Amino acid sequence: MEAIKDTIEKIKAFLPYLDEHQKRIYLALEAKSLGRGGKSLIENQLGIYHNTINKGLKEVNGGTVNSGARLRKEGGGRKKKINEVEWHHIKEFIEPHTRGEPESPLQWVSKSLRNISTALKARGIDVSHRVIGESLKANGFSLQANRKTFEGRGHADRDAQFEFISRKVKDYMSEEQPVISVDAKKRELIGNFKNGGVEWQSKNTPVEVNAYDFLTDAEGIAIPYGIYDIAQNKGWVNVGITKDTAEFAVQSIRNWWYKMGIYYHNNANSLLITADGGGSNSSKGKLWKRELQKFADETGMEIEVVHFPPGTSKWNKIEHRLFSYISKNWRGKPLISYEVIVQLIGSTKTEKGLEVECELDMENYQTGITIDEDEMENVNLIGSSFHEEWNYRIMPS
Repeated sequence: MEAIKDTIEKIKAFLPYLDEHQKRIYLALEAKSLGRGGKSLIENQLGIYHNTINKGLKEVNGGTVNSGARLRKEGGGRKKKINEVEWHHIKEFIEPHTRGEPESPLQWVSKSLRNISTALKARGIDVSHRVIGESLKANGFSLQANRKTFEGRGHADRDAQFEFISRKVKDYMSEEQPVISVDAKKRELIGNFKNGGVEWQSKNTPVEVNAYDFLTDAEGIAIPYGIYDIAQNKGWVNVGITKDTAEFAVQSIRNWWYKMGIYYHNNANSLLITADGGGSNSSKGKLWKRELQKFADETGMEIEVVHFPPGTSKWNKIEHRLFSYISKNWRGKPLISYEVIVQLIGSTKTEKGLEVECELDMENYQTGITIDEDEMENVNLIGSSFHEEWNYRIMPS
C-alpha cells in the first residue's frame, strides 16, 4: 500500500510539468506499471477522466509520437467549471415557471442536459452537457419525478374531523367494541392482462400477456370490497362481479360480520365504521344508510359511521394496512380467473400478523336504485353535533 501511495504522490508532483500528450502517455505507462486495477486507481485518486488514460494506452500501444505541433487550438478542451453568468442562464432554463416566463426556450420541452446545452449555444455560450450536469449537481439540483401530495383545497374542519375520528376509534377500542375501515379497491379485469410490478422468473422468460387491455377481451370484472378490523389486524375482502353499489358495500360488511367479525367480537353491541366520503359508502348516500339500517336491525347493533373529509381518502387505514399488501402479493401475476384473485388475496400476510380472508360474491347488484323520503323516515339516523353529514349513528329499530 505504501508503494502505491508513493506512486500516486509522484504522479501528482510530475503532471504539472507535462503537456497534454505527455500526460496521456505518462498516465498510461503508470497504469500499466500498476497492473490490474491501475487505471481505476489513477482515475479515483487523481480525478483523471477515464478517456484520457484510454487514449494514452491506445497511443502507447500504437507507437504514436508527438510531432511537436500544437495539441489543440486556443481555448480548446472540455470546460471544467462555468462562471456566474453562465449559471444564471442555466438556472433560467431549469426554473422558468417560477418567474412566469412563458417565452423561455425550455418552458415547453424536456429540460435534458443536451437541450440546455443547445439553448445556451443559441445565446453564444458553449458549454457541454457534461459540465452542465456537474454544475446542476453541485448547486443542489437532481432528477426528480412528480410526487402525489397535493389534495386540493382542504375543508376548514379537516384536522378537527381527523381528531374526531381518532377519539371515536380509541373510545370504541377501549370498550372492546369493533372498529372497521372499509373501502372498495379499484376494479380489475379478469383475463391474461398485464399486472403491475415484477416477479422473479427464469432469465429472458417473462410471462406473456395481452398487448392491449380491452374490456371486450376480459372474462369479467372483479370489484374487491375490503373490511379491515383495526384492533385484530384482520382483513376480509368480498369480490363482486357486477357493480360497486351501496347494497354491495353493506353486503360485504354483513359477510365480514357473520363469517369473521362475530368470532372476534361476540360481545359487541355497537360497531364503528370509518369510510371515505364518496363511492358506494358515500356520506350522502341514502341507499347506503337504508342498507345499514337493515344490518343494524338484523344484528341488534348500533352502527356508527365516521367519514373522512373530502380529498383525504389515502388516510383511510385500509389503504395502507390491507390494500397495499394485496397489491404487493399479486404484483406481476396476471389475474386470469376469479379463483386466482380469491387465492392471491386470501394468501396475503405480513410479518406483523395481517391475515386476510376472501370470497367471491356472485350476486347481481343493480345501479339506479332511488330511495324516497318516505323510506328515509324509516332509517333511525341520529346525526352528530359535529358535522352530522360526516358523522352519524344508525340505531336498531
